[in-house]
Amino acid sequence: MRVFIVNILIVLVILAGGGAAAYYYNQSANYVTSDNARVDGQPITISAIAAGKLVDWNGEVGKSYNSGDLVGGVQSAGSRANITFPVSGTIVQQSAVPNSFVTPGTPLARAFDLNHLWITANIDETVINQIKVGQAVDVYIDAFPNTTLTGTVDKIGLATAGTFSMLPSSNTNANYTKVTQVIPITIVIEGYKGLGLVPGMNATVRVHI
Repeated sequence: MRVFIVNILIVLVILAGGGAAAYYYNQSANYVTSDNARVDGQPITISAIAAGKLVDWNGEVGKSYNSGDLVGGVQSAGSRANITFPVSGTIVQQSAVPNSFVTPGTPLARAFDLNHLWITANIDETVINQIKVGQAVDVYIDAFPNTTLTGTVDKIGLATAGTFSMLPSSNTNANYTKVTQVIPITIVIEGYKGLGLVPGMNATVRVHI
């Protein structure tokens, strides 16, 4: 009886190992996965357009505006310079102080178009050749673990994420420090499924290859 139990355990271990190997092969053969990803969008900066006094400001965090909507005004040299939204978006942060003095280009608020967000994912250079525009992508947002979003590879970066880094890539002997580089790709999301996505949220992506 003891020998029989031992044999059963050995068979179960072999089957479990075989199942794990099959799962790993299936994942590596059919998908490229990265947890180095985040929700992204086009930042919008609303700035003062003239030097003078910020005589009024009606911007509100969380409020959406259309392109051309008036959000404030600057009294400059006896005339008023209107501050309008350059494109449609929702204010996510603001630093405007009514009746303060501003200069041209002073940031007053920052916004995003929350209806047009995307995913930026960094893919290891060793597998980037398997990524093609148009491939289907499963997207998992860390903040909403029970929902899977679908997307499509829209763009593949033309430089590694570290190309423009301020940190040096060589040591004192002028030799490059060879580490695996990552290349950013852009993934268009096909609907949010009611999720409250905001720029900067962490995500994991699985690209169907």
